Amino acid sequence: MNSLTFILLQNLAAAAINPVSRQEVIDRLPSEYSNFVLPFIIGMSFILIYLFVGMIRILYHIPGPDRKKLLISLFTPITIWRNIRDLIGDCLLHVKIWKRKPLLGYMHSSIAFGWFMLIVLGHIEVALFVPKHLGSISDGSLYYPIFYRFFVWVNPDNITLRGSFFFFLMDFFLLYVLSGIALAMFKRIKSIALGMRHTTHPSLADRVALYCLWAIFPLRLLAESFTADLSGGSFLTKPMNMLFTSFFGKGLNFMPTWWAYSTALGLFFLAMPFSRYMHIVTEALLILFRNAGLKVRKPRKGFAEAEIYSCSSCGLCLDACPMNVQKKNLKYSSVYFIRFLRRHNTKKINAIAQKCLMCGKCYALCPVSIDSPAIRVAQRATFNNPLPYNYSYLKDAYHNSTAESVGSNKSKADIMYFAGCMSHLTPVIIKSMQGIFKAAGVKYIFADEGGGICCGRPLMLAGKLDAAKEVIKANKKMIEESGCKTLVLTCPICYKVFKEEYNLKNINILHYTQYIDSLINQGVLEVKKGGKSFVYHDPCDLGRGSKIYEEPRRILEGIGELKKASKERDESVCCGGSLGSLTLDYKDRGQVTEGSVETLMANNPDEIVTACPLCYKTFGEKSPVPVKDIASVVCENLVTKSN
Repeated sequence: MNSLTFILLQNLAAAAINPVSRQEVIDRLPSEYSNFVLPFIIGMSFILIYLFVGMIRILYHIPGPDRKKLLISLFTPITIWRNIRDLIGDCLLHVKIWKRKPLLGYMHSSIAFGWFMLIVLGHIEVALFVPKHLGSISDGSLYYPIFYRFFVWVNPDNITLRGSFFFFLMDFFLLYVLSGIALAMFKRIKSIALGMRHTTHPSLADRVALYCLWAIFPLRLLAESFTADLSGGSFLTKPMNMLFTSFFGKGLNFMPTWWAYSTALGLFFLAMPFSRYMHIVTEALLILFRNAGLKVRKPRKGFAEAEIYSCSSCGLCLDACPMNVQKKNLKYSSVYFIRFLRRHNTKKINAIAQKCLMCGKCYALCPVSIDSPAIRVAQRATFNNPLPYNYSYLKDAYHNSTAESVGSNKSKADIMYFAGCMSHLTPVIIKSMQGIFKAAGVKYIFADEGGGICCGRPLMLAGKLDAAKEVIKANKKMIEESGCKTLVLTCPICYKVFKEEYNLKNINILHYTQYIDSLINQGVLEVKKGGKSFVYHDPCDLGRGSKIYEEPRRILEGIGELKKASKERDESVCCGGSLGSLTLDYKDRGQVTEGSVETLMANNPDEIVTACPLCYKTFGEKSPVPVKDIASVVCENLVTKSN
């Protein structure tokens, strides 16, 4: 028993036998230190040192230009605003989860925002009632705000309205946090009730941190309730204090609860760096990096490391992953990929990195916006592939096909049409586009009419970045030398790569849905409306990847009835035929396709319409209704203009 506990019990016992005023009891109590704060101080010191060393390591591995970009962003007004907005919205309020799963969003925000408010209000209370404690470290400013209710004893007869208001807020936010903890416990029993079909398997460190987190706030409630008559309380802690004193009397020993509370905090901080809860602090750093425009360079260094430690292992990506139609494939989801990266499990990292379809759904739905696909590409690029890729043929391919069809073409046009590899495998799309160009009276250059070379995306997905650069260099030269002003693409993959990687100056890059929509709006192209119903499928790289949602829908609404899929836009399904996966077999792909078709058929449309040659081909093998490319639908419903 420490000296403070002994003095406290001695005084309370004496008061029971020989009553004295409460203030006299309080005046005899030391208020500068108690040994029970040691577990908290040890844990807090450890996590602060760990964070400092980790931040130095991350910054060291960030390239010099990126560090400069980060520094500039910290003093740029618009970036400062974005940082503040995202820190509050993502770290404290968890707005992204709220929008998709309100109950789950409440659970996360109640714990994060509630805990934050308890700390802030604790500091405000200290500033108002005992400002001397904010003076220096020797006065205990590191822990007095957190253990305010123990170290600051008040006379209830002298509590002002202002004091009562802050006591109320402290109890309110404590109850708010406790409600979130209760939901977290319930989620472990029945996750589906909070909108999650699958949850992750916690590691040992996860379990230690989790159980400590569950214990912290109930223990805080007990500790503050035991001392509510001495340190102040409100609607939650005062009634509990009255209940306790009615059972145990006024001489109860409340020190064990404060020791337990401090110990739970200390253990939580000690386990945090090795658990999923590291995201609580690293997510703030990730937001600063992301808003500065930093990108993944290596799979486990610099920006990528900040992303890896910001993963909360919430499991939302498990439900998002299209491969989850088979339970065996859940182990290939982003959450386990990142977990194995943290553990340096090279064998499993490479297996997961190569299996992924790279649809980007996990990234789109991640509440922390961790770009797992980019980390996978970086991992593929560093993986020692036993079959080196020979890309020396690319220069010959460029000169023998693309350059021949475009470079030697003496005619000039403002529009260049680039079909792409997959469109050449689905010639109906090319024929439809040629019909649309003809109907609109558009003169155009067909860039890859003779076949040509691809945009470079498949090479990038395979981690063959040097080969991709050769392709991009060849294509860029061809396009710029053509003199075109607008580049139209039928493949979403090509569109995304041309927009992000080619840096084509003074050339407008359009997906064909954007181009067709503009032709209709200008009155150059006219379509008729019929009685068919359509469901539109958002291709991964066009929807989630490029945020093009409205143009294709406007086109279809002008032709027939547009029905909804059970999942669309950011949550749209992957067709399963993605070039992103290097190892997923045909049978598994087929099951992904079947699950996606079922999602699209939710409202029984007459036809499934997509705007991607790969999706068009893949869905056609499994769909019970006709699958059409959007250009084909437009061609079928063109209004023929009389001369």
